[in-house]
Formats: sequence, structure tokens, C-alpha cells
Amino acid sequence: MKRKARGGWFATILFTIISIFYVAPLFIVLINSFKKKAFINLEPFKLPSEKTWVALENFANAMEKYNFLESVLWTVVMTVGSVVVILLCTSMFAWYITRVKSTATKLLYLLCVFSMVVPFQMVMFTLSLVTDRLRLGTPWGLVIIYLGFGAGLAVFMFCGFVKSIPIEIEEAAMIDGCSPLRTFFSVVLPIMKPTYISVGILETMWIWNDFLLPYLTLDLNKFSTIPITIQRMQGSYGRVDMGAIMASLVMAIIPIVVFYLSCQKYIIKGVAAGAVKG
Repeated sequence: MKRKARGGWFATILFTIISIFYVAPLFIVLINSFKKKAFINLEPFKLPSEKTWVALENFANAMEKYNFLESVLWTVVMTVGSVVVILLCTSMFAWYITRVKSTATKLLYLLCVFSMVVPFQMVMFTLSLVTDRLRLGTPWGLVIIYLGFGAGLAVFMFCGFVKSIPIEIEEAAMIDGCSPLRTFFSVVLPIMKPTYISVGILETMWIWNDFLLPYLTLDLNKFSTIPITIQRMQGSYGRVDMGAIMASLVMAIIPIVVFYLSCQKYIIKGVAAGAVKG
């Protein structure tokens, strides 16, 4: 019993130390967002004082000088649109290739799994060229691109969950006169709720924080996302607006952290449910 108690205390202390290392950068960004620019580099680990405190000046500067709110709007549009399209298309696709047993569906599943291991660097130059040719350098065009890159993980998780659903439920719905589409939306989709939420969380966190894909594909003269706007705050010739950067990071982090904390319990539930059957 003593050994178990010691092991429990050791695990608790280790977990606490790791948590502090993870939370510390967020705390440092938060306290520096309320400091004058000159003191962020000089005293990055000190709490704001009367000498360094600037209240909400950095936040106002980020919104007025760098049009941060506009980048938030485009980021929300791309994130919500992409996640909705990914969830709807990949869940229907996963249900089809799981229930229809054929060589073609097995090949499609393997292609989706293979897409998860292909490095983005291998396709980014070709992607940029194709995007320009097809005129997809808009937030709405980016939704289609995110569907392609996000489909692999989503299909993999949805397929695992569909295999755990008793097929007798779907057969009973079809006997009652439901068409395949009605069976999916009325029977299968509600059962897949845990996986929908977990996939939605993972895709949202990826798209919200993504920098490289929008930077390569968007028309930057018209559209900008939060990571791109923050990168622009570095300016040229070594000039960096640290106050605006810290404030922008806080405004970018808070929504996604709140979203994650409110939904995190569904991630493990959805992953575990999708792993019931290989």
C-alpha cells in the first residue's frame, strides 16, 4: 500500500510539473499583453506594474492598426465552413465504404489512410499552382482544400465508429421504408454524435491555428487569417510590434481554449468509440 501511495504522489507531482510547463507560456503571453512594448523584451517574466501597465492599448492597437477583427472574421468563416463540410462529407463517405464491401471501397479507404502519412511539404508547391489555376484563393475555395487535407483522419475515425454500429438497426429502418439518405440522417448520424464532436474539435483546432496552407493559397491582398495577421505584425527591417502580437495571441488563444475545454470530454469518448472494432 505504501508503494502504491508513493507511486500516486510521484505521478501527481510529475503531472503538476508538466502542466506548469504547458501553462507557463500562455501565462507569459497574457501578462505581456498588458505591458508597454519596450518592457516586454526587458522584463518578459515580470508582472505588469504601474510603470509598464498599458491596460487595453495593445488590444486596441491590434484591432485598429492591423485590422485584427477582419482576420478573425475570415478565420471564423473558413473554420466553420471547412469543419461543417468535412464532417458531413466524410461521415457519409465513411458510412458508405464501410457498409458496401467491394475492392473499390477498400481501395478508397486505403487511399484516405495513406493521405495521413504524406508530408504537406511534398504537395505544397503543386497545391499552390493548382489553386491559382482553379481560382481557389478565397475563403470559400479554401474550404474545398481543407476538405481534401482533413478527410484522411476524419474518414479513419468515422469508419472505426461505423463498424461498431449494429447493422440490424439500419436494416430495420430500411424495412420500415427509409431510403439510404434518410437512414443515414435519421438513424446513423445521431448514433455517431460522439465521433462527430471529437472530429469537429480536432479539425477546428487544426484549421483555426493553421498558417502555411492559407499563406500559400489565399489572395493575401484581399484576405487574411489570424496567424497571417500576427506574422505581419513583425514588420520589416527587424521592427516587431510585440505589444500588438501579444494582445493578438491572447485574442486568438482564448476562443479555441474555451472551445476545447468545453468539449474535451468528447475527444476520448469519440476516439474510444471509434476504436471498438478495427
